[in-house]
Amino acid sequence: MSAVLKGGLVVDQNGERAADVVVDGGRIAAVGPDLSGDVVLDAAGCVVAPGFVDLHTHLRQPGAEEAETIETGSWAAVRGGFSAVVAMPNTSPPIDCAAVVQEVLALGRPGPCDVYASGAITVGRKGERLAPMAEMAALGVRLFTDDGNGVQDAGLMRRAMEYAAGLGVLLAQHCEVDSLAAGGHMHEGEWSSRLGIPGVPAEAEELMVMRDIALSRFTGAPVHFQHLSTRGAIAMVRAARGAGLPITAEAATHHFTLTDEACASYDPVFKVNPPLRPDDDRAAVCDGLADGAVDAIATDHAPHAPEAKDAPFDEAPPGMLGLETALALALTELDLPVAQVVGLLSWRPAAIAGLQGIHGGPIAPGAPANLCVFDPHETWTVDPADSASRSRNNPYAGRRVRGRVRHTIVGGKAVLIDQEMRELRP
Repeated sequence: MSAVLKGGLVVDQNGERAADVVVDGGRIAAVGPDLSGDVVLDAAGCVVAPGFVDLHTHLRQPGAEEAETIETGSWAAVRGGFSAVVAMPNTSPPIDCAAVVQEVLALGRPGPCDVYASGAITVGRKGERLAPMAEMAALGVRLFTDDGNGVQDAGLMRRAMEYAAGLGVLLAQHCEVDSLAAGGHMHEGEWSSRLGIPGVPAEAEELMVMRDIALSRFTGAPVHFQHLSTRGAIAMVRAARGAGLPITAEAATHHFTLTDEACASYDPVFKVNPPLRPDDDRAAVCDGLADGAVDAIATDHAPHAPEAKDAPFDEAPPGMLGLETALALALTELDLPVAQVVGLLSWRPAAIAGLQGIHGGPIAPGAPANLCVFDPHETWTVDPADSASRSRNNPYAGRRVRGRVRHTIVGGKAVLIDQEMRELRP
């Protein structure tokens, strides 16, 4: 049965044009004016875009299903317009071997969006010896990270880069020097001093960014920097890219929408790693996204069960939800054209994840039908209770935002219609 997305503005790498889009048999059948299909999905006043790709999703399964499952996280993803997510490996057990990769992929297969597993760089994410990346790469893993931990040993990181380059996979680094960050719970600065909360200095991030840029130059291997949060880190990435080094980077939505002043409430919902930074760092993240120094918007969707986030600030785990609000926050807070925002959420992260040809467009006959339709003008109020996620640690409660996903199509199947979640794909 075919479906036609009717009356929308198609936005992809090839530009913008008013057109209907027909989906049939898992692929795009036609793009043009006055098309018809067995089912009509209204896209009037909306943007029809390639489905979004999140490079940084914590799905918590296996091991922390009280916070999220692959199924519930996948539903949150499609409500946010994501047709694909890359699941982070800091699960229990961690995704550091073929068996756990296979488990995650099997759990994701029947869900509403495509779930790709990332693999750990080191066994147990302990930073002591390399994980068997080749056996995970053989299962399709293309991104490796110890996310939540930075690889502290420079010699080990060098070997990991050389190994990854030979396999044709990408290392993604959580940039944090443990000896500087130890004991910190927010950004070290004016607000940490006022609040009496031990802080993490910007230098903890910047020193590892500096080191890994040097290692990339030395080895010739690419490296991807996760959730950059400081102006110094972004300046170094900008310079490295200008010098032709194979560096990519992402920024999380909370690092361009929130500052460390939010921690004045002592509410652990604002505790995240890397921490919220001062406004000049927030502005630098916005500038990096605008000028291309930062390639992609990532959600760093990090659900936690209520009893975990209800602990005192210094005892609560870091992390906040992000999948369902990423588009709206980007449209609301970034002074960028809609097409540029779509690129930051769609084809640019798809390229980093190695998903070109599957996700990220372009929207053309014969291409896989992974699409999202959103109204860039609709305003709405964020309500943590209205979420597909199993958790509710959303820092944007009560915030008015602009831009809302209307339909999401994954593998040719409309899994979200008018914000209503549909049955799972076969």
